[in-house]
Amino acid sequence: MTLPSGLTPGIWTLDMSHSEIGFTVRHAGISKVRGRFMEALAEARVRDSLADSSLVAKVKTASFNSGDPNRDAHVRGADFFDVEEYPEMTFRATGVEGDGEDYTLTGDLTIKGITKPVELEVEFTGVAVDPFGATRAGFSAEAEISRKEFGLTWNAVLEAGGLLVSDKVKINLEAALVKENQTGAASAG
Repeated sequence: MTLPSGLTPGIWTLDMSHSEIGFTVRHAGISKVRGRFMEALAEARVRDSLADSSLVAKVKTASFNSGDPNRDAHVRGADFFDVEEYPEMTFRATGVEGDGEDYTLTGDLTIKGITKPVELEVEFTGVAVDPFGATRAGFSAEAEISRKEFGLTWNAVLEAGGLLVSDKVKINLEAALVKENQTGAASAG
């Protein structure tokens, strides 16, 4: 499988300051609540073929932020992520299909020590060299998971029926990867 236009072999690392790892979950059956993870590391080892390339990402669960300190503390606690026991979520790519700009990336997602296969619909948004000389590649990705499959089972029954937090979670990623230079250090920027 050929590489997307402009993506070259080498080691590419996540630039978290220009990336976003977010999700959306339905609350009380009527509204959507969004959250983000503020700290993550990812490394893509791009080979001559996408099929031979690899990707590993690690997200710090304690970096969860929804903009509400009380909710954030609850979600970081034992009812949800249990960040003391499980400080990271991981994703390890296992395969990729597609070409041009649109791909399906399969991989193993681990949350709270439970690993399940997931599929991300990925859009390759291009490669550019920034004013500081760093070569950057952009990707947008979406996936949908069942939080119960990962042991995130806490909920509350609503007075009118239904549950407070939906099982379905939509994951949204905007990722900027920076190609490491030949000395092994990431480019500045």
